[in-house]
Amino acid sequence: MKIAVLLSAGRHPVSGAAVLPRLEAQAIRIAVRLGEAFGVLDGGSAPFGLHAGPDAATVADALGQGLARIEHLVLPEGVDPVPALAEHLAATAPDVILAGRRGQGGGESGIVPYALAAALDRPLIADVVSVAPGDEAGTLRLDQSLGRGALRRVVVRGPVVATVHPDAPASLAYAFGRARRGTIVSLEPTAEPVAGPAIPVEERPYRRRPKIVKGAPAGGSAAERLKAATGESGAAASGRLLVDPAPEEAAREILAYLRRVGVVAPDSTRPNS
Repeated sequence: MKIAVLLSAGRHPVSGAAVLPRLEAQAIRIAVRLGEAFGVLDGGSAPFGLHAGPDAATVADALGQGLARIEHLVLPEGVDPVPALAEHLAATAPDVILAGRRGQGGGESGIVPYALAAALDRPLIADVVSVAPGDEAGTLRLDQSLGRGALRRVVVRGPVVATVHPDAPASLAYAFGRARRGTIVSLEPTAEPVAGPAIPVEERPYRRRPKIVKGAPAGGSAAERLKAATGESGAAASGRLLVDPAPEEAAREILAYLRRVGVVAPDSTRPNS
């Protein structure tokens, strides 16, 4: 079982310093757990990181997060990394390729895992939170996040590409000794360098957009939309307007309103009419 984790040069959103993206650190933890399940944490079969770019120092923190080796494909700045990554992955043939759903601090397009899956002719399972061996030999069990805590279990027969969801388990604690023992291997790709796709960016001055009125009836008249905007429709319309009321009267009106909207249970002591 070979496990590869794609690494990208992330940037801290505030300081701009080089940092390992959080999703890729979570992917490393999934890779380490999967390696433990298959007993491949030592030797050449241990999970390894793969980075394509001009400098590997930006991803060196991955060694302290659980990886023992990073393979660095040396590419000039602005070159599309997909051809070099696809060539190297086709040669090494890992069974599982894990990646973050997008980068951090850069273009953050999130298309690299999909482009690699298409180039390698492999299925891609998006937004996974865990990967484990399947019940049958040669299968993998992936739990895919559907949002709001819902999960879908997918069983595939590898090899497979998977992107990691933010709901995956938190990354492992950074270990300085583990980072010192790790190695970074620089490789020269043979694929012809191709310039990265130019993403058009248009800068415009900020303009405040009108707020969407919640509860406004679709296709209603102007009067109905005005009532919805001013709170004169819905639950608020059924209350009473009190001007400088006595505390007891105000408390009774608030309690009655909370009972109408279902926040407070109805008064069981009052007989039903």
